[in-house]
Amino acid sequence: MTPPHRPDQGTDPQQPGQSPRQDAQATARPEHSAGQDRETADRNEAPAGADGAHRSVFLGRLPLRERTFLADALRTETVGGTLLLAAAVVALLLANTAAGGFYQDVKDFHFGPEALHLNLSVADWAKDGLLTLFFVVAGIELKRELVAGELRDPRAAALPIVAAVCGMAVPALVYLAFAAGGGDLRGWAIPMATDIAFALGVLAVLGTGLPSALRAFLLTLAVVDDLGAIVIIAIFYSAGISFGALAGAVAGLAVFWFLHHRGVRGWYVYVPLALVVWGLMHASGVHATVAGVAMGLMLRCSLRPGEETSPATRIEHQVRPLSSGLAVPVFALFAAGVTVSGGALGDVFSKPETLGVVFGLLAGKTLGVFGGAWAAVRFTKAELNRELGWADVLAIAALSGIGFTVSLLISELAFTDDPVLADEAKAAVLIGSLLAAVFAGILLKVRARRHRSLVDAENRDEDGDGVPDVYEEHNPDFHLRMAALYEAKAAEHRRLAEVATGHDVTDDGPA
Repeated sequence: MTPPHRPDQGTDPQQPGQSPRQDAQATARPEHSAGQDRETADRNEAPAGADGAHRSVFLGRLPLRERTFLADALRTETVGGTLLLAAAVVALLLANTAAGGFYQDVKDFHFGPEALHLNLSVADWAKDGLLTLFFVVAGIELKRELVAGELRDPRAAALPIVAAVCGMAVPALVYLAFAAGGGDLRGWAIPMATDIAFALGVLAVLGTGLPSALRAFLLTLAVVDDLGAIVIIAIFYSAGISFGALAGAVAGLAVFWFLHHRGVRGWYVYVPLALVVWGLMHASGVHATVAGVAMGLMLRCSLRPGEETSPATRIEHQVRPLSSGLAVPVFALFAAGVTVSGGALGDVFSKPETLGVVFGLLAGKTLGVFGGAWAAVRFTKAELNRELGWADVLAIAALSGIGFTVSLLISELAFTDDPVLADEAKAAVLIGSLLAAVFAGILLKVRARRHRSLVDAENRDEDGDGVPDVYEEHNPDFHLRMAALYEAKAAEHRRLAEVATGHDVTDDGPA
């Protein structure tokens, strides 16, 4: 699940602690200080190896602006993840108590205009309608990653992309290995997706903090997973395509793009147009959430003269709370309500499809992400950040096995003609995600002290200027401010000593 956002790509002056992709532009910036150049080189390049070549750093320190945007956005996603967990628990309670009949009646209640093919159940409105907001945010985040984030520079993006692709391929192979012996192969994509909000919700419950580099790595994994899920849903889980309705949806998207890039503003223009595009996409047979992704990708992430924020950032700030606080929890409320009796749990651990989902999330994601990251570092000129270890990468790989929103959606799309198997696949998603969360929690607790020290170092701001000290290590003004600060403290302690002794005090003791 996509969450956070990246800084706009515009004309803002370069901040200290820039990334490798920004370092290439430094020589063309006369105002860029030598101190910043040294800091960038120190962080993003390891010492030359035996071959004399410098090595890039995997999981190196984030640029300051990127780290700030990441922290702000992930804070929202953490709240959304907590709501998501609460909605899943409520759904399970409703489905497995005396309220189960009422819960099922609400899910199956249909409303909407039949003439427009929109007479849908409440559960379908949550899945096809509200969840589109989540995919709008996913599209914006993907666009920002491609324009100004970790995926902008192919060299910097190679490692997380390889890890993410392996983290999608291996779970699918694990599922196929289990289902090949007589199971239904259509669910191969269920264990592929990482739910960033659910993962952050688990981190919030565990009280475990992660250094920003690890959080950014988890985000990039989720973004690439979302891209894979979007492609898979559009290609493999769309049926009975109506090319007339699809052409209408494409035309509507073209109008959306034209108006947006001509600078037309006003929700009264775009909201009705978005609803028309969504309705046509739904009628075409392509899953309606693809319309949300397409509109998110069309939003402009760059800044124009006179703008403080890009349209993508502005719209994301408006839509993200609705996505994290309403759309995704409501979807979870109606999608996660499956029976978890002893017999149902026994079925999960006895059927090839559900075993494939559980082990795909628990083992497939962990092995895929960790193996992909290790192979990318092993066979490229890269080194792991010296402040971190491969145990940290393993913990993030395990955390990426928490699949929820997209996995539940694909469970419904894969087994539309078999509601019982769809519910069993959902139960397998819940169990696999729970096991992955427990495994990741154990690994994170083992590394908690190390992570806490790194987070404290990242946040330390002794001079109180609002910029973490690690980003000012090569700034002479910072060291002058710190010298003045310590001199003032020394003078105060000297005064207190004089008060206590009643004598003048020098640096060598009482005068």
